[in-house]
Amino acid sequence: MIKILKCNEVSNSEIFARGNNELDVADIVTDIIENVKQNGDKALFEYSKKFDKADLESLEVTEEEIEEAFNAVEPKFLDILREACDNIKEFHSKQVRNSFVISEKNGVVTGQKVTPIEKVGLYVPGGTAAYPSTVLMDSVPAKIAGCKEICITTPPCVDGKVNPVILAAAKIAGVDRIFKVGGAQAIAALAYGTETVPKVDKIVGPGNAFVAEAKRQVFGMVSIDMIAGPSEILVIADAKSNPAFVAADLLSQAEHDKMASAVLVTDSEELAIEVSKELEKQISLLPRAQIARASIDNNGKIIIADDLFKVIDIANEIAPEHLELCVDNPFDYLDKIKNAGSIFMGRYCPEALGDYFAGPNHTLPTSGTARFSSPLSVDDFVKKSQFTYYTKDALSSVAEKVAFFAEKEGLSAHAKSATIRFESDK
Repeated sequence: MIKILKCNEVSNSEIFARGNNELDVADIVTDIIENVKQNGDKALFEYSKKFDKADLESLEVTEEEIEEAFNAVEPKFLDILREACDNIKEFHSKQVRNSFVISEKNGVVTGQKVTPIEKVGLYVPGGTAAYPSTVLMDSVPAKIAGCKEICITTPPCVDGKVNPVILAAAKIAGVDRIFKVGGAQAIAALAYGTETVPKVDKIVGPGNAFVAEAKRQVFGMVSIDMIAGPSEILVIADAKSNPAFVAADLLSQAEHDKMASAVLVTDSEELAIEVSKELEKQISLLPRAQIARASIDNNGKIIIADDLFKVIDIANEIAPEHLELCVDNPFDYLDKIKNAGSIFMGRYCPEALGDYFAGPNHTLPTSGTARFSSPLSVDDFVKKSQFTYYTKDALSSVAEKVAFFAEKEGLSAHAKSATIRFESDK
């Protein structure tokens, strides 16, 4: 049963404690990465057999396999995928940054040039569930940014095929290449390249503890989006909230993973009790009841505070991945929310809208990193270069100032580089 905590009766350490979700897989991942670096495709085939129980003939998905999968997916779902893709495109197209030039002074031009990252690798989880939503969320911003090559890695099924809905989503989103590789070995392949899998410049996408650790270890060889932990939801709800709705929203994340975190923060003790009862009713009805039960019992909590302002302070301290603001007039409180990956406003905006359909991205900062990190966006798929141009006269007017500044830092060669150009003029 979920824990109920009253702010004035327990310590802050208990209120803000996070579940012990870290698995020590560093040494295992290090060995996997080294094996892939040394043995390339051979290691990938061996890991597919060992971890996925799949005896692969090839690592790359063929056009024939994509077409076969696309035709196997029910037309209704294809239409929903297309509509979701359009919503994601519409939202992310507003994030596009333009290059700029500043030339306000005579003989001086400065500016910034925005360039797409050339090759990106998108990790799409498999295992206990298939995530076509992740395909759309990760690939659409990359397409909008203008990345030249977009590759997906995803674990194969035991028959050596990729789940058809993954391939259908990839086709709709315009992904260039798809590889039947999962786990830490997929991250290693994307970071270092193999005979089949190309080396990329950036890796994005969520995954389990092995994938997260692999991303941590290859960072520097390639860029990454973030180190994603288990899924989180925090619901802010007042006394008017429907406890059945709130319980359902908490379970929408609890069913992801036994290590997922579902938290309700409310100013109503009555709501807290009713939500707890609803959770017990609804968990038993879920196909993934065992996972949801472990998540709620181990990592779930209901926090009762004195008023809505204190509730919001608690939410900001926790800095959740997903935050639901289940109150009347939610826009009155939006500016008070400082730390959250994605915010869902009002009583009829379940977090599931963000997972699949609304348009904002669902690859989000977890484990409190929303204090300083942002959702995946078009920005993640571009890089920025600065440029500066000075004419001779423009440099002449500031060379002594540059040299004086450099000498203050004890860097005489810096100073000389600014003044040497005018020594023959004296």
